[in-house]
Amino acid sequence: MKYAVVLAGGKQYKVAEGDVLEVQSLNLKANDAYTFNDVLLVVDEKTRKIGTPTVSGASVSATVVDTKKGTKIRVAKYKAKVRYRKVMGFRPVITTVKVEKITLK
Repeated sequence: MKYAVVLAGGKQYKVAEGDVLEVQSLNLKANDAYTFNDVLLVVDEKTRKIGTPTVSGASVSATVVDTKKGTKIRVAKYKAKVRYRKVMGFRPVITTVKVEKITLK
């Protein structure tokens, strides 16, 4: 099984060909192509390449499936004995991508 670990939006994701994953907003439209260049690890049937910090010549090609808003995140601030309470919330934009191909030169 061929898989890779990519860095996207400050988070690491383990992906294989054909996987669908949700990452932070990429500001792309549906059916656009995107390439993850920050590949930290590539594992093939017999080979294993570990990056320092990234694997040179490795990339992961993907296509954008959809862009939507995620679930609401609630942020609460509170200070004891001062009667200070503040509650805010927001919905982050999430991009869904489908991994097409893992390339290692």
